[in-house]
Amino acid sequence: MATKVEKVIYQAHAKSTGGRDGTTRTSDGLLDLKLAVPKEMGGAGGGVNPEQLFAAGYSACFIGAMKFVAGTQKIALPADTSIDATVGIGQIPQGFGIEVQLVVSIPGMERAAAEALVAKAHAVCPYSNATRGNIEVTITVA
Repeated sequence: MATKVEKVIYQAHAKSTGGRDGTTRTSDGLLDLKLAVPKEMGGAGGGVNPEQLFAAGYSACFIGAMKFVAGTQKIALPADTSIDATVGIGQIPQGFGIEVQLVVSIPGMERAAAEALVAKAHAVCPYSNATRGNIEVTITVA
């Protein structure tokens, strides 16, 4: 059952042409990329691919969720907090699927506190909510 957004506060708009061997551009022009099939998938490479965009989007969004949770708990999240995101693509019975691995680094934070923060962020992150129950997402604290 899909969860309906109660009130949309922002909408992103992008137009893609040519699929994996094409281009994508946001309506404001701030993102304007050449897309290419990676060599590992039989392409020429030399451009960005959807899995890279998903990895960048998920990791940035997840840090935003961590900042939100930290703020509600009056915890200072270090400025050098980072996430190393890996998005894999491969065949599934119905066609193709993806999997995600997020490795979270919160320098200077006690491991138990970091793991608790990450668990709460995973509950509120829009990407986590969109993927939950649909794909395998593994999150570890470095």
